[in-house]
Amino acid sequence: MKPDDPLLRILACPLDKGPLHLLPPGEDALLSGQALYNPRLRRRYPIVDGIPQLLPSSGEQVPEDEHERLLDRMSP
Repeated sequence: MKPDDPLLRILACPLDKGPLHLLPPGEDALLSGQALYNPRLRRRYPIVDGIPQLLPSSGEQVPEDEHERLLDRMSP
């Protein structure tokens, strides 16, 4: 998925229905592929083979220290 993909405008978190942010693949083992992130609930949803996995059970809770790192990566 690319950052300018129009699909990103309509995708929403399955729990709070708010917008999601695209996270590019990271250097660390915790984020080996792309993911969508909800900073309000601190939940990350994986993108597998280009398909966002947006079932509530697919999301994982992110610890506080990782949340801070993800916020830094999202900042322009």
